[in-house]
Parts: sequence; C-alpha cells; structure tokens
Amino acid sequence: MSTRNRIPELSNIPWAGPKSITEYAKIGRALTRDLGEEFNMGSDELYAVLVRSYKGHSVLALFGAPDVRMRARRTVKRLKRAAELQRGAAVELVKFHAQFRKEFVDVLPQAKPEKQRKVEFNWEDDD
Repeated sequence: MSTRNRIPELSNIPWAGPKSITEYAKIGRALTRDLGEEFNMGSDELYAVLVRSYKGHSVLALFGAPDVRMRARRTVKRLKRAAELQRGAAVELVKFHAQFRKEFVDVLPQAKPEKQRKVEFNWEDDD
C-alpha cells in the first residue's frame, strides 16, 4: 500500500505495546470526530449556498418540479449521514481500546501506583 494514501498520524505509530494501542485509539478518535464535525458544518454551509444560489423558478413549481430547498435537503442529507458515521467510528475506536484492555489485561504491564504528595498547610503563616 502506498504511504501517500495513508494518514501519517496513525500509520507512524508502531505496534510496540499497550501505549501505542492507546495512542492509536486516541488519535483515531480525534481524527474521526474532527472529520465528522467538518462534514456536519460543511453540510450546513452547502445547504445555505445551494438555497441562496439556485432559486427555484415559480413556473416550474406549478408543474411539479421539486423546490430548491427540498433538493438541497436531499443532497446535504448524504453529507450529514457521513458526519453521523464518523461519530460512530469515534465510538467504535473507544470500544476497540476497551476491548483490547479487556482481552489482554492479563498480559498488560501493571501500572505503577502514583505517589501522593503530602501537602501541609501552615495555619500560622500571616504573609
């Protein structure tokens, strides 16, 4: 497969362990969410452009020709659907990561417990 057609943010992550799988899922989720939001905003903008630029002719409406607004809605519906599918892809990436952790929990390295810093407050300090 040509590297020109791949997404470098994902293809440059080596499959080297649990951290790389987590990174892959996080970056993939961010990309699909961004792409879905772009499709959604693009569909709203396109609808406005189509309705504003291509006014329907009133005589055509008398003969049953579809209104420009209805045609524009049908057209941008596909872009909205693409946005919805991208949001679904983001959800699946979260599920992918959860499934990985569930299936391979016994071979994952144990996380080191974080040391809690002890913070003492000086009640007599009047600065």
